[in-house]
Amino acid sequence: MSALRFAIDKVGGVAECARICGITPRGVYKWLHRDSLPRTEYTGETQHAHRMASASQGAFTAQWLLENAGPTSDSQPSPASTSRAAAGEA
Repeated sequence: MSALRFAIDKVGGVAECARICGITPRGVYKWLHRDSLPRTEYTGETQHAHRMASASQGAFTAQWLLENAGPTSDSQPSPASTSRAAAGEA
């Protein structure tokens, strides 16, 4: 599962993510199609990652999402599996 899909699922799905970010569900589907957050997240024009992290009840941080859901990132593991792997539990 991609980091972006993980984050969207954790905030309640596409419709809830769109509501949290103040965009349409179609916009979220575009992110999923590209498997990355929009360019505006990395230029400081939007704060979608911060809004999503706040709504995730601690499932991920905005920094983690920005690092793992960027335009050049490959599919990344969820923050929980990353923590387990670092602890030698994977």
